[in-house]
Amino acid sequence: MITMTNPERIHPSTTAGEREMLDSWLEFHRETLALKCAGLSEEQLRETAVEPSDMSLLGLVRHLTEVEQGWFHRVLADEDVPRPYTSDENPDGDFRFTGQDTWAQAHTAWREAAGRSRELAATRSLDDLMEGKHRSGRTYNLRWIYVHMIEEYARHNGHADLLRQRIDGATGE
Repeated sequence: MITMTNPERIHPSTTAGEREMLDSWLEFHRETLALKCAGLSEEQLRETAVEPSDMSLLGLVRHLTEVEQGWFHRVLADEDVPRPYTSDENPDGDFRFTGQDTWAQAHTAWREAAGRSRELAATRSLDDLMEGKHRSGRTYNLRWIYVHMIEEYARHNGHADLLRQRIDGATGE
């Protein structure tokens, strides 16, 4: 068994205030996903879990790019950003890619989306309501978006852990 560690990944404080706690847990989970993908080849990043699933580490990164953009860019800030991988005609496009789609492209897009999310959240209060619209018609504050994003990353990091273990036996938190 290979154990993954990353000295750059900072564990969240156990005594921080609410905003610092939410920021640090979201960052921890972003970096956990990066750790799960580190050191793998393009081919390994494309490996799927088990048939008929099309879930892969590359797909998870593409999916979380769209999630970052969806919640922070479109819903919170009402930015008009196109979905890079999915569409009404191809709702699973984040997990379905071609030979032209690369890890470098996906990784860059994800890091840029997360960077923009950080910028958008930094200027707002946790109680600030979204400026955009959500398909549910419900209203969300930034606090809810943070909690949802932490949950989203945590769930997918569990998937990433299983994928990584299947690929090369590496495990880690």
